[in-house]
Amino acid sequence: MFESLKKKFSRTSNKLTEELTEEAIEENNIDNNNDITKNDSTDEKPNFFSQLKNNKIDDEPTIFDVKAEASPDDEKLEKSDSRFFSIFKKSKSDESQEKDSEDNAEKKKNSIFSFIKEKTISEKHVEDILWELEMGLLEADVAIDVANTVVESVKSDLVGQKIKRSSDIEEYTFEALKNAVSKIIDIPGKSMTEMIEEKKVKGEPLVVMFVGINGTGKTTTIGKIANYYINKGYTPVIAASDTFRAGAIEQITHHADNLNVKIIKHQKGSDSAAVAYDAVEHAKSKGKELVLIDTAGRMQNNVNLMDEMKKINRVSKPDLVVFVGDALTGNDATEQASKFNDAIDIDGVILTKADADSKGGASLSIGYVIKKPILFLGIGQGYDDIKEYDSKWMLNQLFSDIENTNDINS
Repeated sequence: MFESLKKKFSRTSNKLTEELTEEAIEENNIDNNNDITKNDSTDEKPNFFSQLKNNKIDDEPTIFDVKAEASPDDEKLEKSDSRFFSIFKKSKSDESQEKDSEDNAEKKKNSIFSFIKEKTISEKHVEDILWELEMGLLEADVAIDVANTVVESVKSDLVGQKIKRSSDIEEYTFEALKNAVSKIIDIPGKSMTEMIEEKKVKGEPLVVMFVGINGTGKTTTIGKIANYYINKGYTPVIAASDTFRAGAIEQITHHADNLNVKIIKHQKGSDSAAVAYDAVEHAKSKGKELVLIDTAGRMQNNVNLMDEMKKINRVSKPDLVVFVGDALTGNDATEQASKFNDAIDIDGVILTKADADSKGGASLSIGYVIKKPILFLGIGQGYDDIKEYDSKWMLNQLFSDIENTNDINS
C-alpha cells in the first residue's frame, strides 16, 4: 500500500545524504578519528587454529609452540615455500591496494561519521533533489498543487539546517517530509459516528447521501457503512434512490437483504427524491439512527443527472453528502471530487480500493484539494473491509520502517 510514495520519500533522503557526503569528501571535511573508524571494524571471525592457540591452558605448549627438528630437505622446502608465499603475498597486496583506496570513499558515505566543520544545507544542495521529488510525486498521481506544497514545505524545513553528523541528514529529511505530508492529510472534520450521536440526542436520524460516478464501488460502500454501524449498535435504513437503472435497485437490495437492513425502494424511473424522502420519514417514525441514500452514478459533466442529484439534496436535506471515489484512479478521483464539490458542496470523501493503491496519489491529494476530510477507506471486498480514516495511521503507512501486514486492519 502506497509503495510508490514510500520509495519517493526514501530516495529524497538518500540523495541528499549522498550530495552532502560527496561534497564533504571533496572538502576533506570528514573526521576520520570519529565514528567512521568504529563502523569500519571487520567482521572476521577467528578460525579454529587461532582459537586453539589463544585458549591454551597456563604455559602448556601447543602445536604452535613446538618447533620440531627439521631435516635438510625440510629446510629447503621451507625456504621454497617462503619465497612462494612471499611473492603471492606481495602480488595480493598490489592487487588489493587500489581497490581499498577506491572503497574508502564509499565506506565513508555508508558510515555514520562527523564533519570536521559543521555543514549547512543550502538551496543548491536541495534544488535538484526536490525537483526529482516533485516529478516523483506527480508520477504517483499526486495533484500538482499538493506536490508543490509538499516540496516548498520540505525546502523551508531543510534549507539552513546545521549538520554535524551524517545521520542528521536522514533524520532532518525524514522529519521535513513527514511534516509536509501531515499538513496535507490532516483535514479537520467530525466523524460520522460523532454526528450520529449528536443527532440521536435530538431524536433524529443522521441522513447521509452518497454521490459519485459509476464503477467506484458506491453501492458496495453503502453496504459496508451499514454493516459498520450495525456492529456499533445502530439501526440503518437504505434508500434506493438510483431509479435510472433497474439493475441498481436490485444491487442495493441484494446488499440490504444480506445485512437484514430495511430498504425503501420504488419502481425504476420513479422520482428518486421521493424515495429519499420516504426513507427519512421511515427512519424518524421507527426511531432508526441512520439513513443511507444511494444515488445514480453519474459523470461530473452530466448536467441533467447533476440537477437530479441536487433535487434529492433539497428534498432529503442530508446532514452529510459523501463523495465515493476509486483510489486507483488517482488524479481522476481528485478531479471528480472537485466537480461534485462545486455542484453540490460535498462534506467528505470515502476512497475505495485503498488496499490495492500502490501509488497513493488520491489518498494524499483529494482531501487537501477540496478541503474536505476523508471519512473512510475501503480495504477489500467484504462488508467488514472498511476503515475509519485516521491521519496518524496514514502517516505511519507512509513513513514507518516496520513492515506489518496487519497494520491496515489495526
